[in-house]
Amino acid sequence: MSTETLAPQQRTPKPKWLRVKLPTGKKYTALRGLVDKYNLHTICTSGSCPNMGECWTEGTATFMILGNICTRSCGFCGVKTGRPEDVDWDEPEKVARSIKIMGIKHAVVTSVDRDDLKDMGSIIWAETVKAIRRMNPETTLETLIPDFQGNTTNIDRIIAVKPEVVSHNMETVKRLTREVRIQAKYEKSLEVLKYLKDNGIKRTKSGMMLGLGETQEEVIQTMKDLRGVGLDILTIGQYLQPSKKHLPVKEFITPEQFKKYEEIGLEMGFRHVESSALVRSSYKAQKHLT
Repeated sequence: MSTETLAPQQRTPKPKWLRVKLPTGKKYTALRGLVDKYNLHTICTSGSCPNMGECWTEGTATFMILGNICTRSCGFCGVKTGRPEDVDWDEPEKVARSIKIMGIKHAVVTSVDRDDLKDMGSIIWAETVKAIRRMNPETTLETLIPDFQGNTTNIDRIIAVKPEVVSHNMETVKRLTREVRIQAKYEKSLEVLKYLKDNGIKRTKSGMMLGLGETQEEVIQTMKDLRGVGLDILTIGQYLQPSKKHLPVKEFITPEQFKKYEEIGLEMGFRHVESSALVRSSYKAQKHLT
């Protein structure tokens, strides 16, 4: 087992296959105009997602709730860490209204970690799903949830509102979890995904990012662990360093290697595997309903 410590350093130059095309098209332009006009918040725009144009054209967008300050300080994540602001109890209606204005067919909802709250934000999570259902009855939903520290009472609130897909990201392999995710635990994430599946969620999903120093054997073992808890959908993408303060990119994974992981995952029995450099958690999310 490697004892190498991941430490911030200069960014490694990106290879040619990571070049991103600027989003174009009439539908993208129209949606971008609505977002700007009504000051709507999507993680697509605030996170400068490389797939924004493609997803918006297909009627999918991702919304982040519970503020933009996280109580955790994961080494890979560009979200601010600190003391979050008070909960906005009007947020569920605001998100639902944004989805209606944009005409979103499939919405992905995610959040920062709110370990500062007794319910860890699960009540707002449930109320957001309910509000979206009321205002947008034809819109399907994916919830990309935190681990809620494994608290089943909080997880039960998500299960009760029955999103079409419930996702929780592993992010990395077991050996690197302590350095990459810091407060999270590999086994706890597996337990959360298993609990979701065992308690009625038909489509469970998780995501990994590569290039942090993991080996092929470790990636495949993580895939096996996820299939072992009944996971249906897996996304695999390239880690990109948000700033010099974040963990460095150890390796840029080739398109051929990503394709290999996709083939291995499908052979393992995953319903869907999205595996390429620019894949992010919500990439082709609407396709995962089938």
